Amino acid sequence: MEKTIYIVRGCPNAGKSTFAKTLGGIHIEADQYFVDADGNYNFDGSKIKNAHAWCLDKVKTSMAVGRDKIVVSNTFTQEWEFQPYLELAKEYGYKTFTIIVENRHGNTNEHNVPEDKIQQMKNRFNIKL
Repeated sequence: MEKTIYIVRGCPNAGKSTFAKTLGGIHIEADQYFVDADGNYNFDGSKIKNAHAWCLDKVKTSMAVGRDKIVVSNTFTQEWEFQPYLELAKEYGYKTFTIIVENRHGNTNEHNVPEDKIQQMKNRFNIKL
């Protein structure tokens, strides 16, 4: 079976996690770093770099053990943000798909991201067609 990584991108509340889970395989995202043992989400903006490093490491570990399908979902508004995943995919022989999820369904702001932050992300969102 061919090894595949899906990089799911989009602004907060677009439904990235919900969509990512429909793809099967192992699902990894930086938000998981903020979930405690009881399943509570406790975001701490001062630890966002740690969360993204953790996410990348989990993907690398999954590739190293040969998981056939990996789904990583984060905002990834700029290409440089997911470039390390592309490099890992090349190193470990994974076919890569990037998927952008749009909030066309009026999803609610589950993580209470301030609207001005969401607008900043929308303004810098980079797409390569």
